[in-house]
Amino acid sequence: MTTASDQDIARVTELLGRRPQGDFDVVVRTEDGDPVVVRNAPLLHDGTPMPTRYWLVGTRAHLVVSRLESAGYINLAESQVDPDELAQTHARYAKERDSQIPADYLGPRPHGGVAGTRIGVKCLHAHYANWLAGGHDVVGAWVAEQLSQ
Repeated sequence: MTTASDQDIARVTELLGRRPQGDFDVVVRTEDGDPVVVRNAPLLHDGTPMPTRYWLVGTRAHLVVSRLESAGYINLAESQVDPDELAQTHARYAKERDSQIPADYLGPRPHGGVAGTRIGVKCLHAHYANWLAGGHDVVGAWVAEQLSQ
């Protein structure tokens, strides 16, 4: 993982309303270069585990996914996606994230899959961010379909 530029750190700080507490890089941008999705290191600077590998920071994307969540779409997604595909999504996500932890690291580790959960759907933002970043994410694809309607 490459480290974010000073410009990206400043912009992501602005988008989040706080300075990121760990290393990240921007993996999806708008046409004009504004960050949409960041890829987080699995451990924050202080060693705290960071289960969320992909974070949706883009203003527009965050807003439209928030509207889905507030309308109850987390439960709808969970009822409409294949549970086996969802379990595979969580497993792939965790494997990718955990592969970035040094083999000799003995401290606390992130757990779970997308957004730190092992089963079900916890956060549409995290699934959509994973999908936008190129991850095979059944819920992220489902979110994209809902947003296209």
